[in-house]
Order: sequence, then C-alpha cells, then structure tokens
Amino acid sequence: MTAVTLPPYLLAPLRHALDGAVVAPDDPDYDDARRRWNAGIDRRPAVIACCTSTADVVAALAFAQERGLDIAVRGGGHNPAGTSINDGGLVVDLSRMNEVTVDPQAKRARVGGGALLGQLDAAAAAHGLATPAGTVSHTGVAGLTLGGGMGWLTRKFGLALDNLESVEIVLADGRVVRCSTEQEPDLFWAVRGAGTNFGVVTEFVFRLHELDPVVHFGFYFFALDERRDVLRRARELYAGLHPETTVFVVGLNAPPAPFVPPELHFSPGLAVLAVSFAGPELLTELTGRLRAGLAAPLAAMETPMPYVALQQLIDEPNAWGMHAYEKGTYLTSLSDTAIEAIAEHLPRKNSPLSHVILMPLDGGFCATADDATSFGGTRTPKLGAFIIDVAPTAELEQADRPWVRALWDTLQPDAPEEESSYVNGVADYDDARVRAIYGRKYDRLAELKARYDPQNTFHHNANIRPALPAAGTPNPPA
Repeated sequence: MTAVTLPPYLLAPLRHALDGAVVAPDDPDYDDARRRWNAGIDRRPAVIACCTSTADVVAALAFAQERGLDIAVRGGGHNPAGTSINDGGLVVDLSRMNEVTVDPQAKRARVGGGALLGQLDAAAAAHGLATPAGTVSHTGVAGLTLGGGMGWLTRKFGLALDNLESVEIVLADGRVVRCSTEQEPDLFWAVRGAGTNFGVVTEFVFRLHELDPVVHFGFYFFALDERRDVLRRARELYAGLHPETTVFVVGLNAPPAPFVPPELHFSPGLAVLAVSFAGPELLTELTGRLRAGLAAPLAAMETPMPYVALQQLIDEPNAWGMHAYEKGTYLTSLSDTAIEAIAEHLPRKNSPLSHVILMPLDGGFCATADDATSFGGTRTPKLGAFIIDVAPTAELEQADRPWVRALWDTLQPDAPEEESSYVNGVADYDDARVRAIYGRKYDRLAELKARYDPQNTFHHNANIRPALPAAGTPNPPA
C-alpha cells in the first residue's frame, strides 16, 4: 500500500506544536519509524508524531482529531497484531518517552509510556528491587501492563497491573488525568486490564519489591518422545510449587546453547525452565522432584544468574524482524485431555522458533480480587497456555497459523468457563472474542468507554465499544 502523504502546509502546525520529531512518508527515517517487532506488519501511516512529553501527546491528538485522522498509539511496538500502527492515519509514538526513575526508599518507579521492560528491570535491580513484568525485555511496559503483564514473578507478586500505584493518561478530549484508587478510581479500574481503550498513558508509577538480584535457574531439555511423561510430571510439580519458585514448561526446539550437544541443536522436544528466587536449595529440591521417574534430560543446565539476565533469556529467539502470530488460552489444569492435545499437536509445527508455553498462575496472581481491576479473567488458580508462531519468513509463519489455531481449539474443553483468553495473548480481535475476554466486566467497561472516549477514538486494540447512549442510537464507528 502506498502511504498517504499530507502536504507540507498541513503538517506545519504539527511540526510547530511538537518538541519531538514529526515523520512523514517522504522523510528518510520513515521506514524505520514505522517498523514493528512483528515483521509481518507492514502499514503506512500518514504521519508519525514522535512525542517527547505529555504536551506533545496532547498536541498530536488534537491535530489528528481536527483533521479526521485515524489514531494509533505506539509504546514498545511489540504487539503481534500490530495495533500500534495504522494505514493513512497518525501514530502517537511514545518510544522517546522512556525514562525510568526509581525511588529506592519509597520502593516506587516512575516509568515513561515508551519504556521497555529491560529498562524498568535494570533500573529497579540496581537497588535490589523488582516488579512483575513479561518475559521478553524488549517488550513495551505500556501495552503489557495495560492488559495484565505475566511473567516469572507472577506467582510471587501478581500481575504488572496489580502493582500499579497510578498512571498519567491523556484522554481523547485532550485532558491530562492522574488516576489511582483515590483519583478517578473508575478510570483507574478500567485502565488496569483494558487500558488501551481509554487514552494514552504517558507515565506509570509501580510499586517495587525487594528481590535478590541473583536467581537460581535450571533448564532441562527432554526428547520429544518423552513429552507425555514430562507433562504429567509437570502437572505434579504445579500442584505443589513453593511460593518462591516457578516452572515454565515449553514445547520448543533445542537452542544452540553451549550446554546443548551440537547434534541436538534445533531438535524438537520439551523443556522445563525452573527458577528459585530464594536460594539454590529450593531449585535442587524442585528439580529432584521433576527428574524422579523420568528419563534423563538430553541437556541440562543449572546456574545462578542475575534476575535481569533471566528477563532477557528468550530475547534472541523473539528478536525484532521475526514474523509472528499467537493465541493464548487459560487451562483449569493440566488434565489428561490437555496433555494429549499438546502432545499430539507439538510435533506438527513447522518453524523451529514456534513454541508453546505453560505458565502457572496461582499464588500472587490470586491475591488480587476478581473485581479489583478490569483484568479479563478470574483470579482462580489456573495455567496460562501461549501458542506462539514465530518464524524468520512470512511463508513459514503462515504455515504455522493452522497449527496455532488447531491446538487452541483442541484445548478449549479444558479452558475455564467464559474466560478462555488473556487479552495480551490474542492476535485476532472481534467483538465476540473481546466480550468473552472481559466477561461480566464488559458492560461496565462499555459504560466507562462512553464516558471517557465516546467517539471510540482509541480503537486499535481489543476494542470496547462505547455503550449506547440511548436505545436505537448507533455506536460510533470503529
């Protein structure tokens, strides 16, 4: 698609109003500015407003709305569905608003709307502190947090959004609002789970927690033929995990790491990733339980490592420039039928980078009440299952899409009733899927959307449509 080009005289007011750069299709850095993590996203906005302040965001939104331009918002640019960019509209680019400031005495971090997880992790770890985040350090803080934010620390400290103290948000009408449990509490409830629908968050304030900067990590790679036995063993581990540990089970191809014999590099199999946040003894106990009764892993590694390095562990196989697609689901448990579904489908993937992750969601995840935030799902113990198609070429990525969808469909009988998906693990949005994600919270979100964004200005997301103001009145267009 050829990019829409606005004449210089139309762009002049925006260039004058912004301290940050304004990038248009004729500018030499346009292609770099429109690039996204998922190389399969190839959209061409008419203008990219590279904001450096909240005032820039206000000006960019006003410019777009005065001229009827579609609006998308970029934090980290990592969303697989490409929600942070549009064709022919304006992109509010926050990537330059990435400052992270830590107050170690108060255990708080102020984080710009364009910051990446790696920046937050490093700034907090310098003081022996951390807050829950995702598992790929070049993910944006904003998009991850506004939908939930699951990762290695979820069992210990909950979701990223559970650790928010406040946010600064620019609304569709240009107002700048600070919201928290005391200020604009309804809006604060809404942004913690469905936040991309309500405005542009320019700053987050997170609670931080004391965490030993060094964690103890184990990686155990098993042959594909052992996958059913490994999954059954993982089920036993998940039933009794110590609060200071977590275990991810990942269906993948063996990494070309030094501890993996060269002949096994890229071989399909199943890996168990175990972490202790409270010393090596817990890891030893955990891995002893894992390996009891199983064939020896084909490759294994146990080591202390910085928490920041743990957060970067899967950065490389998820590097920018890959083509990607994913679907996530919740599982009430790792039942016999779920194990069989995973075991049957795992050998059918095509790309060596495509994978399945099983993540335990209990402990700290369950410490927040269901209705305390708009997070799309209950806080009952469960597993998060992420089926992720990652490939170096578009053709290989397309070849694995049917695999992702088929495994997701097969797992649905084991999904909790009426909460099959996590919003940050969905690449295909439609009204029915969004309603299913938010369940009984959807109607309240729609009412708040009508209050804060009645024209549905922010719709490049898992979109909550504004509630109808009166019977028979149509919704604003998406």
